[in-house]
Amino acid sequence: MHVGILTGGGDCPGLNAVIRAVTLALINEAGARVTGIGRGFLGLLSRETRRLDPDAVVGILSQGGTILGTHNRCDPFHYFGANGADVSGQAMAYARELGLDALVVIGGDGTMAIAHRFHLLGLPVVGVPKTIDNDLCHTDRSFGFDSAVAVVAEALDRLETTARSHGRVMIAETMGRYAGWIALEGGMAGAADIILLPEQPYQLDAVVQRCREREGREGHTLICIAEGAKPVGGALTVAATIADSPDPLRLGGVGALLQHQLQPLIQSEVRATLLGHVQRGGSPTPFDRVLATRFGWHAAQLVRRGDFGRMVTLAGSDIASVRIEEVANKNRPVPNDHALLQAARGLGISLGA
Repeated sequence: MHVGILTGGGDCPGLNAVIRAVTLALINEAGARVTGIGRGFLGLLSRETRRLDPDAVVGILSQGGTILGTHNRCDPFHYFGANGADVSGQAMAYARELGLDALVVIGGDGTMAIAHRFHLLGLPVVGVPKTIDNDLCHTDRSFGFDSAVAVVAEALDRLETTARSHGRVMIAETMGRYAGWIALEGGMAGAADIILLPEQPYQLDAVVQRCREREGREGHTLICIAEGAKPVGGALTVAATIADSPDPLRLGGVGALLQHQLQPLIQSEVRATLLGHVQRGGSPTPFDRVLATRFGWHAAQLVRRGDFGRMVTLAGSDIASVRIEEVANKNRPVPNDHALLQAARGLGISLGA
């Protein structure tokens, strides 16, 4: 058996843990030959591969990023390097040349959409869910998310000391695209006073009122805002538009926008911090190391059983799987009745309403 592995989309902590688990499980339990595909699906077009054996994955469990490299814009069915042309046939030809019996694809909803199309072309595929945004359907958690939440929580801890010392309103802007999971859990873990999410457009008046209340009592306010948050009746804050990207909108700057909205309306000085890519970098948390390892091992079992066209998932505390087509190009927002939202309200945290 010859199995390929690739990592698509953005990087995140835990990718190397999955690569390690898939590689070791397939070699030890199935005697398979394992090949890493470089830079996501781009490697199938640029013919970038490397042999993966036990020596190749020594010491990578705790490393952030991916030893294989990744690419967040390469879709062979709409290739940016060929004016949007479909070059999937070229990728399939290289997969046949390599003699791949299966391909393990690690990525988010866009990566799973591409993987599903290759599966339909006859390349057996198994998916592993990866996104710090935690917005993939049918899995309760994706690896990388816990690591991102830990970064946000630490940032809020640090911002709070400055807020308290100077009597300021400190705003931390998180990643998450159109889902508010990072801001919600990071904000809860970091004791934010106000948490603003894409799923619940905020009322500026409500945010101002909470800041004024805290000016008179605690003297400072800590706000955690997701990059996809917007005021009622307002639009997303777009930092850039990438025309040839599967997701052309690059969100960012809503924290600075909120700073400018708040400053004329309250007495406290308002400062905004854009956390950005520090949420993607660094070593995975122990939770993510274990989850990524479990995902990788179960992906290897799907390959061994020939159960292709599926993505491993976390359902409660159990690892399961779903058809990749059920995940492709779909997102999982924070539901309005989520228990953490109810807890936030019960604790007196403002959600901007």
